[in-house]
Amino acid sequence: MTNFLVRPAHLLAFLCSFLLILINTAAYAQIENSKQFEKFQLLGQQHPDSALILLKKQHAKAVQDNDNHTAGICLQQMGQICFNQGHYAQALDFYLHADKVFGTDGNKDLLAENLSKMGILYYYNKRSDKSFQLYKKALSLYKITNNKHGQAEIFGAIGHLYEKHHRYDSSFYYQRLALKTYNQIGDNYGQAKIYENLGSIHEDLANYDSSYTCFKHSLEIYRQHHDEVASIEVINNIGDILRKTGKYEQGIQQSRMAFTLSLKNNNLYQLAASCRDLGKGFQLMNRLDSAYHYLELSRKYSLEIYSQESLNQTAFLQVLYDMDKKSNEITRLNNIRKTNQIFTIAVITIVILVIILGLVIFSRQRLKMHDARVLAEQDKSIFEAQRAVMELDLKNKQLQEESLKQQLDLKGQELSAHTLNLIKNNQLLESMRNTLQDMVKDDKRDQKKQMQQIIQQINQSFNHEQHWKEFTTAFEQVHQSFLDKLKQHSSELTSADIRLIALLKVNMDSKDIAGLLGISNDSLRVARYRLRKKLNLEQGDNLSTFIQAL
Repeated sequence: MTNFLVRPAHLLAFLCSFLLILINTAAYAQIENSKQFEKFQLLGQQHPDSALILLKKQHAKAVQDNDNHTAGICLQQMGQICFNQGHYAQALDFYLHADKVFGTDGNKDLLAENLSKMGILYYYNKRSDKSFQLYKKALSLYKITNNKHGQAEIFGAIGHLYEKHHRYDSSFYYQRLALKTYNQIGDNYGQAKIYENLGSIHEDLANYDSSYTCFKHSLEIYRQHHDEVASIEVINNIGDILRKTGKYEQGIQQSRMAFTLSLKNNNLYQLAASCRDLGKGFQLMNRLDSAYHYLELSRKYSLEIYSQESLNQTAFLQVLYDMDKKSNEITRLNNIRKTNQIFTIAVITIVILVIILGLVIFSRQRLKMHDARVLAEQDKSIFEAQRAVMELDLKNKQLQEESLKQQLDLKGQELSAHTLNLIKNNQLLESMRNTLQDMVKDDKRDQKKQMQQIIQQINQSFNHEQHWKEFTTAFEQVHQSFLDKLKQHSSELTSADIRLIALLKVNMDSKDIAGLLGISNDSLRVARYRLRKKLNLEQGDNLSTFIQAL
């Protein structure tokens, strides 16, 4: 009797120990996955194509193991990599798949985090209304789980959104709410970004003292965490504040510090920004040689960024293409495997029926097997035909891209030709007008009236619009996106302003521009000054540089 009572107790203890082992094993596996995903994030910043391939493999394994948690995180991180590379449509597709997985899995924190990332994506796609909706959904989920860190991040994101809409009171409210929440949970690092956001708002409102104080707080926190990359942007912002308040020397010191840190971390974006700020500072101090030197450095780093991004984009697109191709192949193989499984079951069924029912049923089943084999061959033929159509479509798209590139090169040549014709035409007319004016000054009265008529005709030909129309048509075809951005920047530009901007865009010098427009160099300087005012350029900003960068 005693032994009977002891055995259930031992069994209960064994079950409890077994459950504890399972729980600890699951927790350990979750920690290992978390570390692995952190490595994927770091790899995604430096080698996005490699990170995407590894995440795709991890996702396939998670799906095979029915691990929804890991599969959702893989989809989310693949979406983040695509977002960082500017492939917003692909990123949204990954985010939506992750949203479905997290919703099924019931993990509200991960679901809220995913909604927040989609909100940022919609913000970059000029869909602020959709961003607000997603942020509010994420915030409500974080409140349900009492996730203070997540709430603070959403508060900061909403505040940033209000700042971009110039609703500074609402922006201040949410940023301070985020700061308060970070303070409650003791997240010192999270406060750094909020201080940075507050500094940006104060800078927009020209509250430079408050902006400087916020940026200093942010910088101190980043330095405590030894985050040099985040510190660079804040140091650049402090340099801007000092320059805007007339403290040029101190501003240049900050920009030099940012430049040194950018070199150390090989951060091309911040190198270009710090050189640009140094150029502005030296220009305001009238040290034009130094200003030119750093502005040229900024241009050089910008070109390196463009070249590097082009290479990365090409490699990343190849990875996306290979992934799609591999996914299609996997789908095809799975279908074949399922077909083979069905076929095997059918064969076993047929064998059993043959044994039970005899030769008649056996002959019927052989006919069914033949039909199944024909159907499989037809499916294979259809698949091969579809693949051939897809390859043909891909070749057609490549041909279309090459054709568009050739058309763009041709339009560029036409633009150069029209520009050259305009210059030669106006130079010839200018020479003829000067010659005739000299003949008029000789005071030969029998020719004076005739010469004046010729000069009047030449003056009228300066205003002939045919060449200008051809030039304008070619320019619009080559630089359509540039003109769209220009119209968004200012709506007060006249046709004369557009002409001047077009000539500056094609890198013509002042003498040729004055000749083309039929005006003097003094009149050209006045026209450039008026154009700067319409474009709201600050003192020290170069008009030609602004137009080239637009």
